[in-house]
Amino acid sequence: MPPARQLLTYLIAGWSGYYVMAIELLSGRILAPNFGNSIYVWGGIITVFMVALSVGYLVGGQLSVFAPTQGKLAALLLAAAAATLPIVIVGEPVLDWIFNRVHDPRYASLLASSTLFFVPTAVSGMVSPYAVRLLATNLRATGRSAGLLFFVSTFGSAAGTILTSFYMVLWFEINQIFIGMIVISALIGLATLGFRDVRVAA
Repeated sequence: MPPARQLLTYLIAGWSGYYVMAIELLSGRILAPNFGNSIYVWGGIITVFMVALSVGYLVGGQLSVFAPTQGKLAALLLAAAAATLPIVIVGEPVLDWIFNRVHDPRYASLLASSTLFFVPTAVSGMVSPYAVRLLATNLRATGRSAGLLFFVSTFGSAAGTILTSFYMVLWFEINQIFIGMIVISALIGLATLGFRDVRVAA
């Protein structure tokens, strides 16, 4: 894979890590007005994100078997951005609806987290295993490529955690942060699609 395309693959993986952690941190702020900020709420949030990522890793690995291309990787990033839009558009009425019908805060927060955050997190989770397959064009270098990619992805997660919790929430409204991240995902995805796609050999 040409160096420019490798950099784009690492960029997508790093940004995806940032994206997931930023959403997870902001999810607590989103749920707090309806369900509070107790250990039950955070237990539900963390459970949903862990299960969603597990599903995403599994599905992403399966998808990478079928003629993987960088264009399809970019499509996953765009799909995750699209799946985040309902949080901005209908998040508040959905939370109100659940609050009025599920009176146990444990299960209400678990249902709310699943409804709003499961799909974008699962789609984001597909990115890393798919990116590993794109980079694993040399069997002897597969471990090194995977290690570097997971380093970049985890570093992105750390950046998403610190920047969102220390700065973004102080400078912007929650919906503004979401919209900004969706726009960045769209720009990265469209820029990647602008490159001539190359299919990875099976």
